[in-house]
Amino acid sequence: MPPIPIVQFGTSRFLQAHADLFVSEAAAQGRALGEIAVIQSSGDAGRAKRLSTLADGYDVRLRGIENGREVDEVRHVNSIARALSLRADFEEAQRLICEEARIILSNTADAGFRPQPADKVAAYDHTMSYPARLAHLLRPRYEAGGGTLQIMPTELVRNNGIVLRDLVVAAAAGLDGDYRAWLAEGVVWVNSLVDRIVSEALEPAGAVAEPYALWAVEKRPGLVLPCVHPCLQVVEDLGVIERRKLFVLNLGHSWMVSRWLSRGRGGAIFVRDVMEDRQWAARLAEVYEEEVLPGFRAAGEADGIEDYVAVTLERFSNPFLDHRLEDIAQNHSEKLGRRIGAFLDWARANGDTGPKPRLEAAFEGATPC
Repeated sequence: MPPIPIVQFGTSRFLQAHADLFVSEAAAQGRALGEIAVIQSSGDAGRAKRLSTLADGYDVRLRGIENGREVDEVRHVNSIARALSLRADFEEAQRLICEEARIILSNTADAGFRPQPADKVAAYDHTMSYPARLAHLLRPRYEAGGGTLQIMPTELVRNNGIVLRDLVVAAAAGLDGDYRAWLAEGVVWVNSLVDRIVSEALEPAGAVAEPYALWAVEKRPGLVLPCVHPCLQVVEDLGVIERRKLFVLNLGHSWMVSRWLSRGRGGAIFVRDVMEDRQWAARLAEVYEEEVLPGFRAAGEADGIEDYVAVTLERFSNPFLDHRLEDIAQNHSEKLGRRIGAFLDWARANGDTGPKPRLEAAFEGATPC
């Protein structure tokens, strides 16, 4: 059997409908690096059936609006060659990392990077955080003189590759200095940003997702792509992509919630309800046109921004997606600062001094006009 060049930590429905689907579609055209070995690191017994099914292939159903038309189609994914449990298959998982892997992917949920008490233990422990586990799992590859390894986290953390590198090196503090230097300089750590709403899981494996998807990968020396796919973009600066997501998609969500809260949480339950309200949807379109786009133009980031806004409005209009305003409203004040307050500061710092009454009202907690 040929080597398996991609090792993936995480069995989430997001990865199933994102990276795993991309590799599957690219492989059908001979444009993938190879197959994927998925490693379940949580040890969650409730996901055992999912794990055992992944390598048999599964379906992803894409539902939403794309280029003005309704999409409802099924894609079959067969990029996963093996599915292992780190706890039950530890030696084989470590062998794959040591001997076959060229790329390690991960999506370990919000708690994945969070330090755990076991991180301070000298020997490997299954209750360690993901970075501490990597610090121990990569050691045999270093000792065997294995080839260059690339690590591509997809967790929603800014500069996720660099953040993970620093956490892994810190977790290896009790190991020898040459190994820590190899971790810092001999491994290729890649920053990336992912975007796709995956609304529900299919059983025992698979997912329902929106048509839109993005995997933006920051260019760097030695970069190896897991596949060539229309949704995978190599960019010089992830900051531009991050600002679009934060100041268009996320900002729009928080502006909706501000208006919804001012109405006493009435008039809508889901984001799609907002878009079905013609007056409300028109106000949102005006916010983008009159208050958001001038900021991007002043910053010299206008190229493609109108298309991005149009795609965002299509995503909001997805008739199949139950995206609750109540969920978006969690930590609303904090989100207002990161999304709307930060945008107002950024736009002004780049010379956009035009009026922004709707955004300012939302940020200040007044009724958005």
